[in-house]
Amino acid sequence: MLLTSWNVNGLRACRTHGFDEFFTAQNSDIFCIQESKLQAGQTDFAPEGYYAFWNYAEKKGYSGTAVFTKAEPLAVTYGLGIEEHDHEGRVITLEFADFFFICVYTPNSQDELKRLAYRMKWEDDFRAYLLKLDAQKPVIVTGDMNVAHEEIDIKNPDTNHMSAGFSDEERAKMTELLASGFTDTFRKRNPDLVGAYSWWSYRFKARERNTGWRIDYFLVSDRLYEKVTDAGIRSDVFGSDHCPITLTLAE
Repeated sequence: MLLTSWNVNGLRACRTHGFDEFFTAQNSDIFCIQESKLQAGQTDFAPEGYYAFWNYAEKKGYSGTAVFTKAEPLAVTYGLGIEEHDHEGRVITLEFADFFFICVYTPNSQDELKRLAYRMKWEDDFRAYLLKLDAQKPVIVTGDMNVAHEEIDIKNPDTNHMSAGFSDEERAKMTELLASGFTDTFRKRNPDLVGAYSWWSYRFKARERNTGWRIDYFLVSDRLYEKVTDAGIRSDVFGSDHCPITLTLAE
């Protein structure tokens, strides 16, 4: 089973840079996106052979997620069921027979960490949400989680400890989430691999110089990790400031 996730930084723009062709070539069983930046009716993207589920932000041109799946899910929910968090289109949960699949676009703490307090509340509520699902069946959670967890996950750790996405507080929340029963599939399979990033600033030729951050993840319940056969970062694919990430599971 092949799963793919990509923060497209605006689906309409990404479609002009090869998104449709990549989607078709991938032939994923589940493909999800973050930062669609769409409202209902603003795209005609409806891939044949897939069920499509969209969660739009109330604010136009902002955030938003979508999941495309070949297999029909047993149930689909949107958001966390918490009023404070559910206006920005950040979470879609699909229930299948053997697992829950969650697509997430985690809030950014913003410049000078001005949204850090909210981010900390989000982290606690999101972790509680995942653990509630995990108590029922294994969980796969993927998306732009807006944190480079360890120093190996960022090109310049020394100068970014007060930056959104690499603050001590955000990194500690990821540590707490993993310790609660989840595995970072890419890092588990590649514990010492440096220079593996999923996001690059558009400034200073960052992607050309591979001055990046790994902030996109596939996490799985610890007990599901034995089924993981591959976890990849498709840094060869362009069209966004992020690149796609993949997870392959044994059937």
